[in-house]
Amino acid sequence: MTHLLEKNSPFIFSNECIQAFRTLKDKLTEAAILIAPNWDQPFELMCDASDYAVGDVLGQRIEKHFWPIHYASKTMNQAEANYTTTEKEMLAVVYTFENFRSYLIMNKSIVYTNHSALKYLFPKKDAKARLLRWILLL
Repeated sequence: MTHLLEKNSPFIFSNECIQAFRTLKDKLTEAAILIAPNWDQPFELMCDASDYAVGDVLGQRIEKHFWPIHYASKTMNQAEANYTTTEKEMLAVVYTFENFRSYLIMNKSIVYTNHSALKYLFPKKDAKARLLRWILLL
């Protein structure tokens, strides 16, 4: 259904769109139980990127069990879709920090990502300018 939001795209609400809307409505009304943040505990961020979207979860671990506080995702624009895999994964981390900035300021946070190359970017001095800017943001 996201293609319906594109500029100059004809609005054709097909049966496929109706089914997607119903599925989305059902999933939102049956959402997992979200908790209020405990400001004394560290926050955990889980980020991931695909070829066309990024998604993340903000939560906290209580008695060894992860509890979500907030979910977020976005589709990439045309330029972002051309990024390398490492850039897309870093975009997911930056998007997460921008999205949940109010939770993360002055609080300890732990980031989980499935792209292990990101941990080697921080000491690296000759990375792409875009990656270096993002590292400075974090």
